[in-house]
Amino acid sequence: MHLRDLNRRRQRPVASHRVRGVVLIEVLVAMLIFLLGVIGLVGLQSAMTRAQTESKVRADAALLASDVVGRMWSDLTSMATYNGSGCASNANCKEWQTKVRSSLPSGNGAVTVDATTGDVAVTITWTMPGGESHQYVTHTTVAKAGN
Repeated sequence: MHLRDLNRRRQRPVASHRVRGVVLIEVLVAMLIFLLGVIGLVGLQSAMTRAQTESKVRADAALLASDVVGRMWSDLTSMATYNGSGCASNANCKEWQTKVRSSLPSGNGAVTVDATTGDVAVTITWTMPGGESHQYVTHTTVAKAGN
């Protein structure tokens, strides 16, 4: 019996070492799966932040386009001076272009006016910090009721 007890004692430590090794592997696999999940969440957060930023800039561009059209409606007598990307002769247009440059990353605004029909095209361009160029274009008609 003494020999049997000795054999049992020798077998137990070997079995417990194997169990400890399996548990260690299970813990490492669980940590790997957890880390992959965390990395996926960080990537998702980054993509959501980028999409939110781009969405805000697009909304700002639409607001700026509406702003210049509103300025033109309030200044119908000098509507032709809004034409072009420089519009140096119109203080309202110059102020609007300054607002575009300060509101959008690398922003630039241009207005094209057909004085005979009152058709207006507003083109706003900007470049995101990643180098992606974007453009917002809107068309409308700004004319007096009698025209």
